Amino acid sequence: MADPHSRTEKILSLEALLRLRAAARVAGRRVVHCHGCFDIVHPGHIRHLRFARAQGDLLLVSITGDEQVGKGDGRPLIPQELRAENLAELDCVDWVYVEPEPTAEDLLESVRPDVYIKGREYEFNKDPRFQREREAVERHGGRVVFSSGDVVFSSTALIESLETSVDPFGARLGLLLGREGLSSERLGELIESFRGRRVVIVGETIIDTYVFCDRPDVAGESPVMTLRPLEHRRYDGGAAIIARHAAALGARPVLVTALPGEAAIADEIRRRLLAEGVEVRAITAPSAIAEKQRFLVGAQKVMKLDLVEASVLDAAGHDRLIALAAEAAEESPTDAGIVADFGLGLLTPAVIGRLCARMRPLVGTLTGDVSGRRAGLRAMHGLDLVCPSEPELREAYRSYDESLPAVAWELFEQTGAGAAIVTMGPEGLIAFDPLADAEQRSREWRARLRSEHVPALVPHAVDALGCGDALLTAATLGLASGADLVQAAVLGSSAAAIESRRIGNVPVASADLRREIRRLHASHMAYAAAEVLPARRYEQAGALRDAS
Repeated sequence: MADPHSRTEKILSLEALLRLRAAARVAGRRVVHCHGCFDIVHPGHIRHLRFARAQGDLLLVSITGDEQVGKGDGRPLIPQELRAENLAELDCVDWVYVEPEPTAEDLLESVRPDVYIKGREYEFNKDPRFQREREAVERHGGRVVFSSGDVVFSSTALIESLETSVDPFGARLGLLLGREGLSSERLGELIESFRGRRVVIVGETIIDTYVFCDRPDVAGESPVMTLRPLEHRRYDGGAAIIARHAAALGARPVLVTALPGEAAIADEIRRRLLAEGVEVRAITAPSAIAEKQRFLVGAQKVMKLDLVEASVLDAAGHDRLIALAAEAAEESPTDAGIVADFGLGLLTPAVIGRLCARMRPLVGTLTGDVSGRRAGLRAMHGLDLVCPSEPELREAYRSYDESLPAVAWELFEQTGAGAAIVTMGPEGLIAFDPLADAEQRSREWRARLRSEHVPALVPHAVDALGCGDALLTAATLGLASGADLVQAAVLGSSAAAIESRRIGNVPVASADLRREIRRLHASHMAYAAAEVLPARRYEQAGALRDAS
């Protein structure tokens, strides 16, 4: 059998493949089969192949040959020999075969795998080509299994950009910034339009405390870590940092929240926020303000301590909170409203539903976000935009195995949201919106969604705290100022990038955002000057194909 660590020995002829398959059958080893183009092996493919390998003893990956790839001009980008070598480099792949036919039907008849793996999106697929593949597998006693569905990238979209999400200055970003609506000038105009926008933010106020410590030691009485605090820094977080971002970006925010009954503490918070341009309207909370302490050694967080008491309001308190938010929105024309649930009990699902319904007719743009497992994303109905992370979205719908677009579609179906920006950490974000056309919406979910991938602008965050809040604020103000979804996503991603380079919850100012946009465009120009744009790579790939 081929040495699993030998790349070239993994790439097999049909004769060698069938010989090894027969030997595996005699030995009682289960063979799992995946088939596809695999033009660029991206993070979603890796997840897919790892899932497949876990379903048996040996993993065969067959790739469609160059002549049969029907994905448009210039495809495949990578010649079949190099695509096979890329797959052979993966430890989870045992055998690689280049299939000269347009589908895997004949190969499946010959190999007769024990398990054939397809992405979750094929579960309801009526494509006759896939149906014939399935029949070939099951006719010989094999099983068709749909993978975990975590292939959240599109190879076609990535090849159009020729970069993965971890390259902030690659061609993907270049293609985005090259659009007319994403020029530095246009984005600058949108940022300028933030000024004076009135926005009502509803949610918990949190104190984020950073405790900077001397290097850790081991306690003498037992082998536990000892930290010696050197400095404390406190930041107004939760819904308060969203309001602070809005003020720093030039808007006129009103924060509707709950503050502790102790007058001195509540007054101090009001004064701090008012000094930053945030008007505060608050009900009295029955518990102390939540504090989240993070212990750092240098820039590295080593421990987090949540000093949180659930904020349990009675029915009258819920009524007062909703009335306060409505009064703030009605008082004068309000451009935007933001509902932020941090899962601490102030906003129950029922309250969120009532709050969204009450604010919807009173504000121009209504958006929302959640944080934590107890947050009420599913109760946010009728919003123009929601901005969960991928884990938050999957947790809300208990959907851990579906593809990300499928979960996004479930969100749209159940909440009526107009759009979603789903963040994925170092993999960037995907902006989704459902097609409005009734005929399109009647088709399978893949045809009902538009999506745009925006790469992470900072591959390695110094501090991820508050990045989602910065993104939500900038994207909301963008939509309220006339931006489309992609413009809002780029503005939000830029604000998150700025925040990720800072320690602590520091507001992102409009000057910061304009500077970031100019930096991105300048970086793209430098990338272009280095002659690594997609056209050049297409030429290089063509030369490789011709040479082979």
